Amino acid sequence: MATTTTVFVTGATGFIAQHIVIELLKNGYKVIGTVRSESKGDSLISNLKQYNIPNQENFKYEIVADISKPDAFDNALKSNQDISVFIHTASPFHFKAKDIKKELLEPAIEGTKNALNSIVNFAPEVKRVVITSSIAAVQTFGKLSNPNDVHNEESWDKISFEESCTDPFLGYIGSKKFAEKEAWDFINSNNVNFSLSVVNPAAVFGPQAFPITSSRELNTSSEEINKLLKLKPDDKVPDDKGAFIDVRDVAKAHLVAFEKDDAKGKRLLLVSGPYNSQAIINIVRNDFKSLDLVLPEGNPESGKLPIHSDRWDNEKTKKILGFDFIHLDECIHDSVQQILGDSLP
Repeated sequence: MATTTTVFVTGATGFIAQHIVIELLKNGYKVIGTVRSESKGDSLISNLKQYNIPNQENFKYEIVADISKPDAFDNALKSNQDISVFIHTASPFHFKAKDIKKELLEPAIEGTKNALNSIVNFAPEVKRVVITSSIAAVQTFGKLSNPNDVHNEESWDKISFEESCTDPFLGYIGSKKFAEKEAWDFINSNNVNFSLSVVNPAAVFGPQAFPITSSRELNTSSEEINKLLKLKPDDKVPDDKGAFIDVRDVAKAHLVAFEKDDAKGKRLLLVSGPYNSQAIINIVRNDFKSLDLVLPEGNPESGKLPIHSDRWDNEKTKKILGFDFIHLDECIHDSVQQILGDSLP
């Protein structure tokens, strides 16, 4: 696409979205990001300037306080008729909800529906739409999961809407599945002028887009790393595990999702490989000698993982993307380097 292309990014202050904004600017795109308040928008502009992000003058923001409102994106799109790419990243990601349906499921589902309706009604120039989903929409968790399943771009989580409402973790998983389902159903049920691509990342690790000044700025996945750094020598290493992807690869994938025709109508399954808490501990103890005697040793053998997981088959995605994913060693090293360097309170 021509570098005069204007890209609209929802939830522009999010962990992934900030990396997307930077990647877009570096590649010469004009970017309009939505933020929930003027202060958040001004803070993002300030960071772009302070850290000398190329083409920072090509970024501006629109305030969208509540994406679950039916007309949430209407005014922003009405006043920016030159948008040709719409990237929808805004969606709740936390496990602290008390009213799961209201706080997790409805904002994700309604936010997606509202975005697509606004595009149809007020953004006739939009030709490509990219939605940030998750492997939570791909992999089945809980009682219906099968440890022998191999997941690919056609796999869907088997969770029901009712089950999603029983627990905040399941609520997050359900929010990703049903919001993505909403998007594909919308495309199939309406005569739209744009194509849809969906990005499905695993647990997203990697450095924040800008230096960290407070632990409040860490996203949910990065906070998992930070918690491990706070362990004491006699503490038990947690048994957390799963699949991961580096945030920098996620950002690049969002650009490929609208730049390449091969990505039209596709899900891009972003899995670099497996991780567990012990593997992260091993990397930190090896790379940062000052922490070698501070952190628990655990069971180092259990952290020796293969680079790729046999539970994920995303060869179709890799062929479309055309770049290699960052490995766990580099991802964790860069994340920890940033956390330690910024001396989180």
